[in-house]
Amino acid sequence: MLVQERSKPKSPKLSQIRAVSNFSPNLDFSTWFSENLYKIVTVAALIATVAVLFMLRNMGDTAALLCFQTQAESLERIQMPKLDEKSIKRIFDKTSPYASFRSDKWVVVSVSDYPTEPLRKLVKIRGWQVLAIGNSKTPSDWSLKGAIYLSLEQQAQLGFRVLEFLPYDSYVRKTVGYLFAIQHGARKIFDADDRGEVIDGDLGMHFDIDLVGEEGHRQETILQYSHENPNRTIVNPYIHFGQRSVWPRGLPLENVGELGHEEFYTDVLGGKQYIQQGISNGLPDVDSVFYFTRKSGLEAFDIRFDENAPKVGLPHGMMVPVNSFNTIFHSPAFWGLMLPVSVSTMASDVLRGYWAQRILWEVGGQVVVYPPTVHRYDRIEAYPFSEEKDLHVNVGRLIKFLISWRARKQRLTEKILELSFAMAEEGFWTEKDVKFTAAWLQDLIAVGYNQPRLISLDLGMPVGIIGEGDRKEFVPQKFPSVHLGVEETGTVNYEIANLIRWRKNFGNVVLIMFCSGPVERTALEWRLLYGRIFKTVIMLSESKNLDLVVEEGKLENVYKYLPKIFDRYSGADGFLFLQDNTILNYWNLLQADKNKLWITNEVSKSWTKVSPNDNSDWFSKQSSMVKKVVSMMPAHFQVSYKNTIPNRKSFIVCSSEIFYIPRRYVSDFVDLVNLVGDLEIHHKVAIPMFFLALDSPQNFDSVLSTMVYEEESPSTNSSSLYSAQVPVVHPWSVSSEQDFIKLIRRMAEDPSTFQYSPHQCPSNHVRWPPGTSATAS
Repeated sequence: MLVQERSKPKSPKLSQIRAVSNFSPNLDFSTWFSENLYKIVTVAALIATVAVLFMLRNMGDTAALLCFQTQAESLERIQMPKLDEKSIKRIFDKTSPYASFRSDKWVVVSVSDYPTEPLRKLVKIRGWQVLAIGNSKTPSDWSLKGAIYLSLEQQAQLGFRVLEFLPYDSYVRKTVGYLFAIQHGARKIFDADDRGEVIDGDLGMHFDIDLVGEEGHRQETILQYSHENPNRTIVNPYIHFGQRSVWPRGLPLENVGELGHEEFYTDVLGGKQYIQQGISNGLPDVDSVFYFTRKSGLEAFDIRFDENAPKVGLPHGMMVPVNSFNTIFHSPAFWGLMLPVSVSTMASDVLRGYWAQRILWEVGGQVVVYPPTVHRYDRIEAYPFSEEKDLHVNVGRLIKFLISWRARKQRLTEKILELSFAMAEEGFWTEKDVKFTAAWLQDLIAVGYNQPRLISLDLGMPVGIIGEGDRKEFVPQKFPSVHLGVEETGTVNYEIANLIRWRKNFGNVVLIMFCSGPVERTALEWRLLYGRIFKTVIMLSESKNLDLVVEEGKLENVYKYLPKIFDRYSGADGFLFLQDNTILNYWNLLQADKNKLWITNEVSKSWTKVSPNDNSDWFSKQSSMVKKVVSMMPAHFQVSYKNTIPNRKSFIVCSSEIFYIPRRYVSDFVDLVNLVGDLEIHHKVAIPMFFLALDSPQNFDSVLSTMVYEEESPSTNSSSLYSAQVPVVHPWSVSSEQDFIKLIRRMAEDPSTFQYSPHQCPSNHVRWPPGTSATAS
């Protein structure tokens, strides 16, 4: 199938063909040397370079070596594309049947299958032209009366620069549709998908289609989130519209626990709401964790929001997730329609939304979120967790970066390209999206887009105090969540209160998790499971993975990596270490004392005293190193240790799959690690040695004493092993996304939760695991 125009290779001349066919090697050395001189010189230069580098490295000429390395690295640096707006020629539609067609209001959708019923209703909305963008999955005979359809072949003939970067099988090809719509007179674009049915069939009933000055539209005031707290940079808009137990895709993990409604709002004059995000009933825009933890079978979601809640705006300095299936863009924000191509598909529109919001402030615009505008039908088609990798790994850091970013360029297109370049340098997307941005901006200019004016922006100015008279009150309704067709009332409130308690208890505790399994299949899932409860989740593994933010570490001496993490989070209350073969039921840890040490000293199968009679080469070496370290300990450490282990030849071996170090012991723990130095004391020996030196076992918290612990890992996970009523379960194997889903569902099905009425839905006895009925684990 022809998908893009490609220039055909020129046919070789007849003389060239003859020359090749009559070729015979010349064995004369002088002739051969002259003909191949450039190759000889190139190879010689390469050999000389390698020799010089080898010599410099061995001679210790660090400065010269660094110079060579710096030059080599400079070749790999991202290059900033040049953008000469004056040289860009107009692109006119000369190939499609719609060359003369014009409309100021467009609906752009991506289609991979035959027209859906919601899409058939979209084409009937008066005044809006539907534009369907095909991809490699779209049926070749796709058609829908009233819609303009652009196949891959038709897209390839439009002459847009962005075509070079777009994948053939993805919805991000909507970028072509945006350009086509702008080329054909668009002033408003509804970014939609083919499963969303516009409520009451009228976009004008829900969105602000006409802004100030358009068709006599008057300026109005809009309720706005308070900007009084400059450290609050992201909000969950679903709370405002009555659903505290739901969070949008793209909300940072650490913000899911912020469930309280606004103390007060302010208001702002309307007319600058260039990006308008609608709320979806039915299946709202949620992430895979929500999707998997709220259902166990083939039931479809039908979640409702408050249609009477007022629309709400965001002040400069505050952001919200923005998607690509229920959003209106006005012309001053058309530059923000570009869908990045170097990130996963489920991250593309969310990253676009954050990127666009930052530039939106430069033109004085704002994002406003609207009450339910569409009903989106759940097709019961879950997508892989891996598709959200670029969200959960980077989005929190991205928001912090965007808030602090300051433009140095003067023109709008330069600012946009500058930000895309900076995001690539920070690793939020790749150089491909920098080049894609340049192509997008050139195409925008080529199709006749008129850029909005810039405003003077100073985000560094102190925020003024909001007076009593400027405070606006609105208390959101608390809509019952509907999951699996069961209306939850008391359950929702109970679970939300639980999440608030868990976040309050663990929100300043750092979880350090070691992954022995394949990180590309499990690291993201573990971060999703625990990231909503703890301050942050640090992932360690035998192999580093920059994409998943997994740091390198060796399990046998993993304690040597902990001081760096302690230093990185100097304000944390404590640090909880956990191996990935151990499941943490955090809801059963609330009674634990965070000022005490936690370890499995009361779990006999995990904590073993090794006597001198247990002779083996490994035990002998470990014993010798333990004695050496104990002999170097300061008096208070040594006395504490010997009070428990008086026999200097004995030592403790602890499996150490889980342990907790409170803030007050961090400095002492680091001192003990430093005493070990280069000695290869195993993790299972070092950790109990440190703990016994830090404090007496009678002072350890006994919270882990009731954990389920078996020594040998079964070939398959035993359903009888897991219990939701204990703090920890070991062992449990998770080596794939499917294993993770089974674990979540095992939590939800545990019969032992049935005896607790708060986890029991009153109408038909649907049971939920703690933390997954209304809020994900």
